[in-house]
Amino acid sequence: MQLKNVIDSPCGLRFMLDKLELQSGFARRWLLDSPMMTQGEEIVAAYDILHQFDTFIREVDKTYIDTLLFRLQGLKDIRTTIKNLHNQAVLDDIELFEIKHLAILATDVAKLLDKHGMADVVKIPALDKVIDILDPDGMKIATFYIYDSYCAELKDLRADMRQHPENQDDLMLQASELEEGVRKDLSKQLHPFAADIEQAQIALAQIDVNMAKAIQMREMGLVFPILSHDASSQYESMFHPQVKEALATHGRDFQPVDITYAMQPTLITGANMGGKTVVLKTLTLCQLLFQFGFGIPAAAARIAVKDEIYFCIGDEQSVEKGLSSFAAEMKNIDAVIKASRMNKRILALIDEPARTTNPTEGAALVSALLKVLSGKDMSLVMTTHYDIASSEARRLRVKGFENGEMDYQLVEVQDGEVPHEALNIAQSLGIDSEWINMARSLLGASPQPV
Repeated sequence: MQLKNVIDSPCGLRFMLDKLELQSGFARRWLLDSPMMTQGEEIVAAYDILHQFDTFIREVDKTYIDTLLFRLQGLKDIRTTIKNLHNQAVLDDIELFEIKHLAILATDVAKLLDKHGMADVVKIPALDKVIDILDPDGMKIATFYIYDSYCAELKDLRADMRQHPENQDDLMLQASELEEGVRKDLSKQLHPFAADIEQAQIALAQIDVNMAKAIQMREMGLVFPILSHDASSQYESMFHPQVKEALATHGRDFQPVDITYAMQPTLITGANMGGKTVVLKTLTLCQLLFQFGFGIPAAAARIAVKDEIYFCIGDEQSVEKGLSSFAAEMKNIDAVIKASRMNKRILALIDEPARTTNPTEGAALVSALLKVLSGKDMSLVMTTHYDIASSEARRLRVKGFENGEMDYQLVEVQDGEVPHEALNIAQSLGIDSEWINMARSLLGASPQPV
């Protein structure tokens, strides 16, 4: 699975990508094409590189960092040109310019990084010989022209063209033939360096991406995770960056959450508006950020690697397939069940399953789902507002409405009863008091003062 396949997950991954200050379009395309890492060693190696870039931007003068970022803006996508070079095609002037420009850029960036001991963090192949081939006069200017120094005969012919304008047509035809011969010779000389040129382009993209990730970590207050060597994951003061930013615009603070889960199903209960869905979105986001090598929105995180990640959120319709929200939800959960039988490490996060059907059947479906998925080689975190009697699940509950405010912290509970706080929450929102008190009277509760 590539990053571009999950960028529009409702967990908020696109928000993180949009906040990533990449300098080049090619780096963004390279990042979107990158596969999700599923091996612990690979993830540790990726974070080791990011950690060195994080140290680099923290310790090096900002002017120096700005210079490097400015240089990276010159990175262009020349994959087609490199492919033509691999295929031993004769490159035209534009393609030769693209290779010369990349070679000079790669050399400049390598020198900038080498001054601070970063040359070996992301290795850029040496392209000095490529520059020599395309810059015979040693001007070190990122432009390309069929220089006179390539061919003495061409140099003489061009002099004749300036002195005898009356013979332009014949002389131009001869010059064109000589220039094409130069292009063939240059392409032949460059062909042995095709792999290095390709690797240099990738290395520059990797540097751009790691610089952007490191800057994002600093600006958003993200942390480096620890690789979990068992099936459990643990977060301290986990937060959702997009929700946190939205709350900040209204002068409100995001209340971070602590949560741990492992192989035993985890059931999170609580009233509507209790933050359960945000918890699942944040867990999904953190897992994806982890397996694509980003900083994690938490004070501390220890995360287990998964082969597949499923995020099933309610009220989801599939217009293309003609499915209602309930049907689409059932299809998504069915995919989780099938995957749980395929001997893979799975993380499934299911939000309020069967919320759109009647409460009796809904509660039965949730209870049955817990039984079906219990004991599988997977981590399951599920939210519900149904009262579920189940011995299979570890139970967490949103603390709820206390002292006139919502407390979104999660506490472990033994019973399956869901707190009935809808009326308190509605009242805190300033909803019509007659309506709220009428509901209280129907429940046999005392009306609250207006």
